[in-house]
Amino acid sequence: MSLSNEIPADPSDRLENPDHTGAAPEGDGGSGGGGGAFVSFKSPGYPPLFMAGLFAFISVQMQFLLRGILAWDLTERESALGVTYLAFGLAMLVATPLGGVASDRLSKRSVLLFSQGVIMVMAVSMGAAVVTGVVQFWMLVVAAVAQGVAFGFFGPARVAISSELVGRDHLGNAITLSLLSLNGTRVFAPSLAGVLAGIATVGIGGAYLIAGAASIAGLLFLFRVPDTSKAGAVETTGSTPSVAPDTGTADASDTVTADSADTRRTNPIEELVEGVRYVVDRRPLRRVVLTSFFVVMFGFNYIAFYPALVKGVFERGDASVGFISTVSAIGAVLISLPLAAKANSPWARMAMVAAGLGFGLGVAAVGLSPSFLVACAVVFFVGAATTTFQSLSNTLALNMADESHQGRVQSLMQLSFAGFGLAALPIGVLAEVIGLQPTIVIMGSIAAGAAAVYAVLEGGWAGLRPTTPDADGDLATVGPDDHLARPAAARP
Repeated sequence: MSLSNEIPADPSDRLENPDHTGAAPEGDGGSGGGGGAFVSFKSPGYPPLFMAGLFAFISVQMQFLLRGILAWDLTERESALGVTYLAFGLAMLVATPLGGVASDRLSKRSVLLFSQGVIMVMAVSMGAAVVTGVVQFWMLVVAAVAQGVAFGFFGPARVAISSELVGRDHLGNAITLSLLSLNGTRVFAPSLAGVLAGIATVGIGGAYLIAGAASIAGLLFLFRVPDTSKAGAVETTGSTPSVAPDTGTADASDTVTADSADTRRTNPIEELVEGVRYVVDRRPLRRVVLTSFFVVMFGFNYIAFYPALVKGVFERGDASVGFISTVSAIGAVLISLPLAAKANSPWARMAMVAAGLGFGLGVAAVGLSPSFLVACAVVFFVGAATTTFQSLSNTLALNMADESHQGRVQSLMQLSFAGFGLAALPIGVLAEVIGLQPTIVIMGSIAAGAAAVYAVLEGGWAGLRPTTPDADGDLATVGPDDHLARPAAARP
Protein backbone atom coordinates (compact mmCIF):
# COMPACT_ATOMS: atom_id res chain seq x y z
CA MET A 1 0.00 0.00 0.00
CA SER A 2 1.11 3.57 -0.55
CA LEU A 3 2.07 6.04 2.17
CA SER A 4 -1.22 7.91 1.87
CA ASN A 5 -3.13 4.66 2.42
CA GLU A 6 -0.87 3.40 5.19
CA ILE A 7 -1.63 6.48 7.32
CA PRO A 8 -5.39 7.03 7.29
CA ALA A 9 -6.83 10.50 7.45
CA ASP A 10 -7.66 11.65 10.95
CA PRO A 11 -10.74 13.80 11.65
CA SER A 12 -8.46 16.48 13.06
CA ASP A 13 -6.99 16.93 9.61
CA ARG A 14 -10.17 18.74 8.63
CA LEU A 15 -12.10 21.69 9.97
CA GLU A 16 -15.43 21.08 11.59
CA ASN A 17 -17.12 22.63 8.59
CA PRO A 18 -15.21 21.41 5.54
CA ASP A 19 -17.87 22.74 3.20
CA HIS A 20 -17.03 26.27 4.30
CA THR A 21 -13.31 25.98 3.66
CA GLY A 22 -13.60 23.59 0.78
CA ALA A 23 -11.06 21.03 1.96
CA ALA A 24 -10.25 18.61 -0.83
CA PRO A 25 -12.56 15.61 -0.68
CA GLU A 26 -11.32 12.29 0.54
CA GLY A 27 -10.12 9.93 -2.15
CA ASP A 28 -8.54 12.49 -4.41
CA GLY A 29 -5.13 11.28 -3.46
CA GLY A 30 -2.39 12.85 -1.47
CA SER A 31 0.24 15.11 -2.79
CA GLY A 32 2.68 12.35 -2.81
CA GLY A 33 0.64 9.50 -4.07
CA GLY A 34 -2.09 10.64 -6.47
CA GLY A 35 -4.58 13.31 -7.41
CA GLY A 36 -2.31 15.05 -9.88
CA ALA A 37 -0.14 18.13 -9.72
CA PHE A 38 -3.13 20.49 -9.22
CA VAL A 39 -5.18 18.50 -6.70
CA SER A 40 -5.27 21.46 -4.27
CA PHE A 41 -7.35 23.44 -6.77
CA LYS A 42 -10.23 21.04 -6.08
CA SER A 43 -10.63 22.86 -2.77
CA PRO A 44 -12.76 25.94 -3.57
CA GLY A 45 -10.94 28.12 -1.07
CA TYR A 46 -7.49 27.46 -2.50
CA PRO A 47 -7.66 29.10 -6.00
CA PRO A 48 -8.21 32.66 -4.66
CA LEU A 49 -5.39 32.09 -2.15
CA PHE A 50 -3.15 30.98 -5.00
CA MET A 51 -4.05 34.03 -7.10
CA ALA A 52 -3.55 36.37 -4.15
CA GLY A 53 -0.09 34.89 -3.66
CA LEU A 54 0.63 35.15 -7.37
CA PHE A 55 0.04 38.92 -7.44
CA ALA A 56 1.78 39.37 -4.10
CA PHE A 57 4.85 37.61 -5.45
CA ILE A 58 4.80 39.71 -8.62
CA SER A 59 4.98 42.81 -6.45
CA VAL A 60 7.62 41.36 -4.15
CA GLN A 61 9.84 40.11 -6.99
CA MET A 62 9.71 43.48 -8.70
CA GLN A 63 10.54 45.32 -5.48
CA PHE A 64 13.33 42.87 -4.64
CA LEU A 65 15.11 43.71 -7.88
CA LEU A 66 14.29 47.43 -7.79
CA ARG A 67 15.61 47.73 -4.23
CA GLY A 68 18.93 46.26 -5.31
CA ILE A 69 19.21 48.41 -8.42
CA LEU A 70 18.31 51.57 -6.52
CA ALA A 71 20.74 50.79 -3.68
CA TRP A 72 23.52 50.19 -6.20
CA ASP A 73 22.70 53.33 -8.19
CA LEU A 74 22.68 55.46 -5.03
CA THR A 75 25.93 54.09 -3.57
CA GLU A 76 27.71 51.68 -5.99
CA ARG A 77 28.82 49.59 -3.00
CA GLU A 78 28.20 45.91 -2.21
CA SER A 79 27.95 46.76 1.48
CA ALA A 80 24.99 49.06 0.73
CA LEU A 81 23.17 46.09 -0.81
CA GLY A 82 24.03 44.21 2.35
CA VAL A 83 22.60 46.97 4.57
CA THR A 84 19.20 46.87 2.86
CA TYR A 85 18.97 43.10 3.23
CA LEU A 86 20.29 43.28 6.80
CA ALA A 87 17.40 45.63 7.65
CA PHE A 88 14.99 43.21 5.96
CA GLY A 89 16.50 40.27 7.83
CA LEU A 90 16.47 41.91 11.26
CA ALA A 91 12.82 42.84 10.81
CA MET A 92 11.97 39.29 9.78
CA LEU A 93 13.98 37.88 12.68
CA VAL A 94 11.77 39.74 15.14
CA ALA A 95 8.48 39.51 13.26
CA THR A 96 8.51 35.92 11.98
CA PRO A 97 8.16 34.14 15.35
CA LEU A 98 5.41 36.59 16.27
CA GLY A 99 3.82 35.92 12.89
CA GLY A 100 3.78 32.22 13.70
CA VAL A 101 2.04 32.91 17.00
CA ALA A 102 -0.42 35.25 15.27
CA SER A 103 -1.33 32.63 12.68
CA ASP A 104 -2.01 30.11 15.46
CA ARG A 105 -4.11 32.61 17.48
CA LEU A 106 -5.82 34.98 15.04
CA SER A 107 -7.72 34.91 11.78
CA LYS A 108 -5.14 33.84 9.20
CA ARG A 109 -6.91 35.77 6.46
CA SER A 110 -6.74 38.97 8.54
CA VAL A 111 -3.02 38.41 9.08
CA LEU A 112 -2.58 37.99 5.31
CA LEU A 113 -4.57 41.16 4.57
CA PHE A 114 -2.44 43.15 7.01
CA SER A 115 0.80 41.83 5.49
CA GLN A 116 -0.28 42.44 1.91
CA GLY A 117 -1.42 45.96 2.81
CA VAL A 118 2.01 46.83 4.20
CA ILE A 119 3.73 45.50 1.07
CA MET A 120 1.41 47.62 -1.08
CA VAL A 121 1.95 50.81 0.94
CA MET A 122 5.74 50.46 0.79
CA ALA A 123 5.72 49.93 -2.98
CA VAL A 124 3.57 52.99 -3.61
CA SER A 125 5.58 55.11 -1.14
CA MET A 126 8.93 54.20 -2.73
CA GLY A 127 7.53 54.85 -6.19
CA ALA A 128 6.30 58.29 -5.14
CA ALA A 129 9.69 59.11 -3.57
CA VAL A 130 11.57 58.19 -6.72
CA VAL A 131 9.15 59.95 -9.08
CA THR A 132 9.29 63.17 -7.05
CA GLY A 133 13.09 63.01 -6.85
CA VAL A 134 13.33 62.95 -3.05
CA VAL A 135 14.46 59.33 -2.63
CA GLN A 136 17.36 58.70 -0.28
CA PHE A 137 19.14 55.55 0.82
CA TRP A 138 17.58 55.60 4.30
CA MET A 139 14.14 55.30 2.68
CA LEU A 140 15.21 52.00 1.17
CA VAL A 141 16.20 50.81 4.63
CA VAL A 142 12.84 51.84 6.12
CA ALA A 143 10.96 50.12 3.30
CA ALA A 144 13.07 46.99 3.82
CA VAL A 145 12.21 46.95 7.54
CA ALA A 146 8.49 47.36 6.88
CA GLN A 147 8.45 44.62 4.27
CA GLY A 148 10.49 42.34 6.53
CA VAL A 149 7.79 42.69 9.17
CA ALA A 150 5.10 42.02 6.59
CA PHE A 151 6.86 38.89 5.36
CA GLY A 152 7.29 37.70 8.91
CA PHE A 153 3.51 37.52 9.24
CA PHE A 154 2.66 36.63 5.63
CA GLY A 155 4.62 33.38 5.27
CA PRO A 156 3.42 31.41 8.33
CA ALA A 157 -0.20 32.49 7.84
CA ARG A 158 -0.24 31.55 4.16
CA VAL A 159 1.11 28.04 4.73
CA ALA A 160 -1.07 27.46 7.81
CA ILE A 161 -4.27 28.52 6.04
CA SER A 162 -3.32 26.31 3.08
CA SER A 163 -3.33 23.33 5.43
CA GLU A 164 -6.83 24.23 6.63
CA LEU A 165 -8.16 24.83 3.12
CA VAL A 166 -6.85 21.68 1.42
CA GLY A 167 -6.26 19.29 4.33
CA ARG A 168 -3.04 17.69 5.55
CA ASP A 169 -3.06 15.00 2.85
CA HIS A 170 -2.62 17.69 0.19
CA LEU A 171 -0.33 20.02 2.14
CA GLY A 172 2.80 19.08 0.19
CA ASN A 173 0.97 19.75 -3.06
CA ALA A 174 -0.27 23.13 -1.81
CA ILE A 175 3.23 24.16 -0.68
CA THR A 176 4.75 23.18 -4.01
CA LEU A 177 2.06 25.05 -5.95
CA SER A 178 2.79 28.07 -3.75
CA LEU A 179 6.44 27.81 -4.75
CA LEU A 180 5.30 27.44 -8.35
CA SER A 181 3.53 30.80 -8.13
CA LEU A 182 6.59 32.30 -6.46
CA ASN A 183 9.00 30.98 -9.05
CA GLY A 184 6.60 31.56 -11.92
CA THR A 185 6.59 35.27 -11.14
CA ARG A 186 10.39 35.18 -11.07
CA VAL A 187 10.28 34.21 -14.75
CA PHE A 188 8.94 37.60 -15.82
CA ALA A 189 8.59 39.99 -12.84
CA PRO A 190 12.32 40.80 -12.37
CA SER A 191 12.79 41.18 -16.13
CA LEU A 192 9.71 43.40 -16.27
CA ALA A 193 11.09 45.50 -13.42
CA GLY A 194 14.50 45.73 -15.08
CA VAL A 195 13.03 46.71 -18.44
CA LEU A 196 10.70 49.28 -16.88
CA ALA A 197 13.56 50.73 -14.81
CA GLY A 198 15.55 51.21 -18.01
CA ILE A 199 12.75 53.07 -19.82
CA ALA A 200 13.13 56.81 -19.35
CA THR A 201 9.38 57.47 -19.34
CA VAL A 202 8.79 54.88 -16.60
CA GLY A 203 12.00 54.45 -14.66
CA ILE A 204 12.46 52.93 -11.22
CA GLY A 205 9.67 55.07 -9.74
CA GLY A 206 7.10 53.94 -12.28
CA ALA A 207 8.17 50.32 -11.83
CA TYR A 208 7.59 50.64 -8.08
CA LEU A 209 4.10 52.00 -8.70
CA ILE A 210 3.28 49.08 -10.99
CA ALA A 211 4.47 46.75 -8.22
CA GLY A 212 2.04 48.54 -5.91
CA ALA A 213 -0.80 47.91 -8.37
CA ALA A 214 0.02 44.19 -8.32
CA SER A 215 -0.23 44.25 -4.51
CA ILE A 216 -3.70 45.80 -4.76
CA ALA A 217 -4.79 42.97 -7.05
CA GLY A 218 -3.50 40.48 -4.46
CA LEU A 219 -5.54 42.20 -1.76
CA LEU A 220 -8.70 41.87 -3.82
CA PHE A 221 -8.19 38.12 -4.21
CA LEU A 222 -7.51 37.73 -0.48
CA PHE A 223 -11.00 39.03 0.27
CA ARG A 224 -12.34 35.96 -1.56
CA VAL A 225 -10.38 33.52 0.63
CA PRO A 226 -12.61 31.92 3.30
CA ASP A 227 -11.97 33.08 6.84
CA THR A 228 -11.16 29.71 8.41
CA SER A 229 -11.41 31.13 11.93
CA LYS A 230 -15.18 31.39 11.37
CA ALA A 231 -15.42 27.78 10.26
CA GLY A 232 -14.68 26.53 13.73
CA ALA A 233 -11.47 25.55 15.38
CA VAL A 234 -9.59 22.46 14.32
CA GLU A 235 -11.40 19.49 15.73
CA THR A 236 -9.45 18.42 18.76
CA THR A 237 -11.72 16.06 20.61
CA GLY A 238 -10.18 12.72 21.29
CA SER A 239 -6.53 11.85 21.06
CA THR A 240 -4.31 13.75 18.66
CA PRO A 241 -0.89 12.08 18.87
CA SER A 242 2.11 14.27 18.27
CA VAL A 243 5.65 13.38 17.28
CA ALA A 244 7.34 12.43 20.51
CA PRO A 245 10.39 14.44 21.57
CA ASP A 246 13.66 13.12 20.12
CA THR A 247 11.83 10.35 18.26
CA GLY A 248 9.72 10.23 15.16
CA THR A 249 7.05 8.13 16.73
CA ALA A 250 3.54 9.13 17.64
CA ASP A 251 2.98 9.74 21.33
CA ALA A 252 -0.60 8.93 22.19
CA SER A 253 -0.21 10.53 25.60
CA ASP A 254 0.51 13.92 24.08
CA THR A 255 -3.05 14.95 23.28
CA VAL A 256 -4.51 18.29 22.42
CA THR A 257 -7.97 19.22 23.58
CA ALA A 258 -9.94 22.35 22.96
CA ASP A 259 -9.80 23.27 26.63
CA SER A 260 -6.05 22.83 26.91
CA ALA A 261 -5.51 24.83 23.72
CA ASP A 262 -7.59 27.69 25.08
CA THR A 263 -5.69 27.55 28.36
CA ARG A 264 -2.35 27.84 26.62
CA ARG A 265 -3.41 30.73 24.43
CA THR A 266 -2.92 33.44 26.99
CA ASN A 267 0.54 34.91 26.42
CA PRO A 268 2.06 35.27 22.92
CA ILE A 269 5.62 35.22 24.30
CA GLU A 270 4.94 32.01 26.22
CA GLU A 271 3.49 30.49 23.05
CA LEU A 272 6.55 31.59 21.10
CA VAL A 273 8.90 30.00 23.62
CA GLU A 274 6.78 26.86 23.69
CA GLY A 275 6.92 26.66 19.89
CA VAL A 276 10.72 26.86 19.91
CA ARG A 277 10.86 24.20 22.62
CA TYR A 278 8.50 22.05 20.57
CA VAL A 279 10.98 22.02 17.67
CA VAL A 280 14.09 21.68 19.83
CA ASP A 281 12.69 18.64 21.65
CA ARG A 282 11.96 16.74 18.43
CA ARG A 283 15.21 15.62 16.86
CA PRO A 284 13.97 14.88 13.29
CA LEU A 285 12.11 18.19 13.11
CA ARG A 286 15.02 20.08 14.66
CA ARG A 287 17.44 18.73 12.04
CA VAL A 288 15.23 19.76 9.12
CA VAL A 289 14.71 23.27 10.51
CA LEU A 290 18.43 23.83 11.20
CA THR A 291 19.48 22.45 7.82
CA SER A 292 17.03 24.71 6.02
CA PHE A 293 18.29 27.67 8.05
CA PHE A 294 21.94 27.28 7.04
CA VAL A 295 21.29 26.31 3.42
CA VAL A 296 19.03 29.30 2.78
CA MET A 297 20.92 31.79 4.96
CA PHE A 298 24.20 31.33 3.11
CA GLY A 299 23.26 29.87 -0.27
CA PHE A 300 20.31 32.10 -1.12
CA ASN A 301 22.35 35.29 -0.67
CA TYR A 302 23.72 35.01 -4.17
CA ILE A 303 20.43 36.49 -5.38
CA ALA A 304 20.94 39.61 -3.25
CA PHE A 305 24.17 40.32 -5.12
CA TYR A 306 22.81 39.94 -8.65
CA PRO A 307 23.11 43.71 -9.30
CA ALA A 308 26.73 43.79 -8.14
CA LEU A 309 27.61 40.62 -10.06
CA VAL A 310 25.89 41.57 -13.30
CA LYS A 311 26.59 45.31 -13.33
CA GLY A 312 29.86 45.41 -11.39
CA VAL A 313 31.62 42.21 -12.51
CA PHE A 314 30.11 41.41 -15.90
CA GLU A 315 29.46 45.10 -16.78
CA ARG A 316 25.92 44.59 -18.04
CA GLY A 317 22.81 46.78 -17.66
CA ASP A 318 19.61 46.70 -15.59
CA ALA A 319 17.81 44.45 -18.08
CA SER A 320 20.51 41.80 -17.68
CA VAL A 321 19.96 41.80 -13.91
CA GLY A 322 16.35 40.86 -14.56
CA PHE A 323 17.32 38.34 -17.24
CA ILE A 324 19.59 36.23 -15.02
CA SER A 325 16.87 36.11 -12.37
CA THR A 326 14.41 34.97 -15.04
CA VAL A 327 16.70 32.13 -16.16
CA SER A 328 16.91 30.88 -12.58
CA ALA A 329 13.13 31.06 -12.28
CA ILE A 330 12.59 29.05 -15.46
CA GLY A 331 14.57 26.18 -13.97
CA ALA A 332 12.48 26.47 -10.81
CA VAL A 333 9.17 26.42 -12.69
CA LEU A 334 10.10 23.41 -14.83
CA ILE A 335 10.74 21.30 -11.73
CA SER A 336 7.63 22.52 -9.89
CA LEU A 337 4.91 20.57 -11.71
CA PRO A 338 6.44 17.08 -11.39
CA LEU A 339 7.48 17.95 -7.85
CA ALA A 340 3.94 19.05 -6.92
CA ALA A 341 2.61 15.56 -7.64
CA LYS A 342 5.27 13.86 -5.50
CA ALA A 343 5.96 16.32 -2.67
CA ASN A 344 5.19 13.68 -0.01
CA SER A 345 7.20 10.92 -1.68
CA PRO A 346 8.91 8.33 0.52
CA TRP A 347 12.13 9.54 -1.11
CA ALA A 348 11.61 13.09 0.15
CA ARG A 349 14.52 13.20 2.58
CA MET A 350 16.99 11.83 0.07
CA ALA A 351 15.74 14.23 -2.62
CA MET A 352 15.97 17.15 -0.19
CA VAL A 353 19.61 16.37 0.59
CA ALA A 354 20.46 15.92 -3.09
CA ALA A 355 18.79 19.24 -3.89
CA GLY A 356 20.63 20.98 -1.04
CA LEU A 357 23.97 19.66 -2.29
CA GLY A 358 23.14 20.61 -5.87
CA PHE A 359 22.00 24.07 -4.79
CA GLY A 360 25.16 24.78 -2.79
CA LEU A 361 27.54 23.46 -5.44
CA GLY A 362 25.61 25.36 -8.10
CA VAL A 363 25.96 28.64 -6.20
CA ALA A 364 29.71 27.98 -5.92
CA ALA A 365 29.78 27.42 -9.69
CA VAL A 366 28.12 30.80 -10.21
CA GLY A 367 31.05 32.35 -8.35
CA LEU A 368 33.46 30.54 -10.67
CA SER A 369 31.64 31.57 -13.86
CA PRO A 370 33.93 33.42 -16.27
CA SER A 371 31.15 35.23 -18.13
CA PHE A 372 27.56 36.38 -17.90
CA LEU A 373 26.29 33.65 -20.25
CA VAL A 374 28.01 30.89 -18.28
CA ALA A 375 26.51 32.26 -15.06
CA CYS A 376 23.05 32.22 -16.68
CA ALA A 377 23.49 28.56 -17.69
CA VAL A 378 24.47 27.63 -14.12
CA VAL A 379 21.63 29.49 -12.39
CA PHE A 380 19.10 27.57 -14.50
CA PHE A 381 20.02 24.42 -12.55
CA VAL A 382 20.41 26.34 -9.30
CA GLY A 383 16.80 27.49 -9.63
CA ALA A 384 15.55 23.91 -9.99
CA ALA A 385 17.59 22.76 -6.97
CA THR A 386 16.37 25.70 -4.86
CA THR A 387 12.70 24.94 -5.45
CA THR A 388 13.15 21.25 -4.77
CA PHE A 389 14.96 21.90 -1.48
CA GLN A 390 12.47 24.52 -0.27
CA SER A 391 9.40 22.48 -1.15
CA LEU A 392 10.60 19.24 0.39
CA SER A 393 12.08 20.77 3.55
CA ASN A 394 8.86 22.70 4.25
CA THR A 395 6.68 19.67 3.56
CA LEU A 396 8.81 17.43 5.79
CA ALA A 397 8.77 19.95 8.65
CA LEU A 398 5.02 20.58 8.56
CA ASN A 399 4.17 16.89 8.26
CA MET A 400 6.10 16.40 11.52
CA ALA A 401 4.11 19.13 13.31
CA ASP A 402 0.64 18.88 14.77
CA GLU A 403 -1.87 21.48 13.62
CA SER A 404 -1.70 23.51 16.82
CA HIS A 405 1.99 24.22 16.10
CA GLN A 406 2.07 24.52 12.31
CA GLY A 407 2.15 28.32 12.30
CA ARG A 408 5.07 28.45 14.70
CA VAL A 409 6.96 25.65 12.95
CA GLN A 410 6.53 27.44 9.62
CA SER A 411 7.71 30.69 11.21
CA LEU A 412 10.90 28.99 12.35
CA MET A 413 11.42 27.58 8.86
CA GLN A 414 10.94 31.08 7.48
CA LEU A 415 13.59 32.43 9.86
CA SER A 416 16.11 31.15 7.33
CA PHE A 417 15.16 34.12 5.16
CA ALA A 418 15.74 36.42 8.12
CA GLY A 419 19.16 34.79 8.40
CA PHE A 420 19.64 35.42 4.69
CA GLY A 421 19.10 39.12 5.33
CA LEU A 422 21.31 39.15 8.42
CA ALA A 423 24.18 37.49 6.54
CA ALA A 424 23.96 39.92 3.61
CA LEU A 425 25.89 42.74 5.30
CA PRO A 426 28.92 40.72 6.47
CA ILE A 427 28.91 38.92 3.13
CA GLY A 428 28.84 42.29 1.35
CA VAL A 429 31.76 43.54 3.45
CA LEU A 430 33.68 40.32 2.74
CA ALA A 431 32.99 40.77 -0.99
CA GLU A 432 34.55 44.23 -0.88
CA VAL A 433 37.68 42.74 0.73
CA ILE A 434 38.27 39.51 -1.24
CA GLY A 435 36.03 40.07 -4.27
CA LEU A 436 32.43 39.13 -5.00
CA GLN A 437 33.02 35.92 -6.95
CA PRO A 438 35.24 34.23 -4.31
CA THR A 439 32.64 35.22 -1.71
CA ILE A 440 29.89 33.52 -3.71
CA VAL A 441 32.00 30.36 -3.86
CA ILE A 442 32.27 30.38 -0.05
CA MET A 443 28.51 30.89 0.30
CA GLY A 444 27.73 27.91 -1.91
CA SER A 445 30.24 25.71 -0.12
CA ILE A 446 28.64 26.42 3.27
CA ALA A 447 25.17 25.60 1.91
CA ALA A 448 26.36 22.31 0.42
CA GLY A 449 28.15 21.50 3.67
CA ALA A 450 24.96 21.98 5.68
CA ALA A 451 23.10 19.50 3.47
CA ALA A 452 25.97 17.03 3.80
CA VAL A 453 25.96 17.30 7.60
CA TYR A 454 22.22 16.54 7.66
CA ALA A 455 22.81 13.43 5.55
CA VAL A 456 25.54 12.22 7.90
CA LEU A 457 23.38 12.78 11.00
CA GLU A 458 20.53 10.84 9.42
CA GLY A 459 22.79 7.84 8.77
CA GLY A 460 24.06 8.63 5.28
CA TRP A 461 22.30 7.59 2.08
CA ALA A 462 21.31 4.28 3.65
CA GLY A 463 19.54 6.10 6.47
CA LEU A 464 17.75 8.44 4.08
CA ARG A 465 16.57 5.72 1.72
CA PRO A 466 13.14 4.12 2.22
CA THR A 467 14.10 0.47 2.39
CA THR A 468 11.15 -1.47 3.85
CA PRO A 469 8.60 -2.67 1.28
CA ASP A 470 5.10 -3.25 2.58
CA ALA A 471 2.76 -6.09 1.68
CA ASP A 472 1.92 -4.50 -1.65
CA GLY A 473 5.55 -4.03 -2.59
CA ASP A 474 5.57 -0.24 -2.15
CA LEU A 475 8.39 1.44 -0.28
CA ALA A 476 7.36 2.71 3.14
CA THR A 477 8.87 5.89 4.50
CA VAL A 478 11.17 4.81 7.27
CA GLY A 479 14.42 6.10 8.67
CA PRO A 480 16.46 6.29 11.86
CA ASP A 481 13.71 8.31 13.53
CA ASP A 482 10.63 7.24 11.54
CA HIS A 483 10.51 10.95 10.76
CA LEU A 484 7.23 11.11 8.90
CA ALA A 485 5.06 9.78 11.70
CA ARG A 486 2.28 12.27 11.35
CA PRO A 487 0.89 13.83 14.51
CA ALA A 488 -2.73 13.66 13.41
CA ALA A 489 -2.60 10.08 12.21
CA ALA A 490 -2.87 6.81 14.03
CA ARG A 491 0.18 4.59 13.76
CA PRO A 492 -0.07 0.81 13.76
